Amino acid sequence: GAFVRTKLKHMRLGKVIDNTFRSGEKVELVEYDEKHMQFLYKDERYHFMDTETYEQVSMSADEVGDAREYLKENTEVDVLYIDGAPTTVELPNFVELAIARTDPGVRGDTAQGGTKPATLETGAVVQVPLFLNEGDVVKVDTRTGEYLGRVAAAG
Repeated sequence: GAFVRTKLKHMRLGKVIDNTFRSGEKVELVEYDEKHMQFLYKDERYHFMDTETYEQVSMSADEVGDAREYLKENTEVDVLYIDGAPTTVELPNFVELAIARTDPGVRGDTAQGGTKPATLETGAVVQVPLFLNEGDVVKVDTRTGEYLGRVAAAG
């Protein structure tokens, strides 16, 4: 018979596992709630506020997972709840973040040139064109970590 290969994420632990199912095999669906929230701030935990009820919740770095790379204050996200507990942060597909650190561009660089690593204000590192500078605001795809364009020049 046929098989389906999958990558599954444990919603509470955040671990990803590979699993193969036989065609026609049944799986149990998890019931979850989704709340639209705003990221407030980070101390030893990450703090979010429900945009409808203003209720606040906090999550550990492990619970927030890879979303940490793109979270800045006031970012709107969806938080998934299982059995009443926040378990996963779903980012918007695109975010706009400032470049905090990158090597200066070399005179004569063009938009057609190569790329260089840039550290964003959240700590994420993305490859950007050589002509970009610290302080420039860039649009990034949170699903792939890919640079999509410059939104605003520094200054």
